[in-house]
Amino acid sequence: MKKAFKDKVMAVVRRIPNGRVLTYKEVARRAGNILAARAVGNILNKNYDPNIPCHRVVRSDGSLGGYNRGAQRKKELLKKEGAVRA
Repeated sequence: MKKAFKDKVMAVVRRIPNGRVLTYKEVARRAGNILAARAVGNILNKNYDPNIPCHRVVRSDGSLGGYNRGAQRKKELLKKEGAVRA
């Protein structure tokens, strides 16, 4: 049985280590579709599972991007983990 793209995205994001980030594009590439960065964002926007660290996914331009619990919360989490300084 073929794994759904959503399941692949969640598996990739689940493996992002504390203190590290990946871009939406890189998550899409690792999940099997490099052109699906926007789909990755849409999938993660609906994630409320605390075991999926979707706050560790950022934009390719280095900005943090959105977060379904608020951009400020995403920034706080990444600062606490040492992934961002500002």
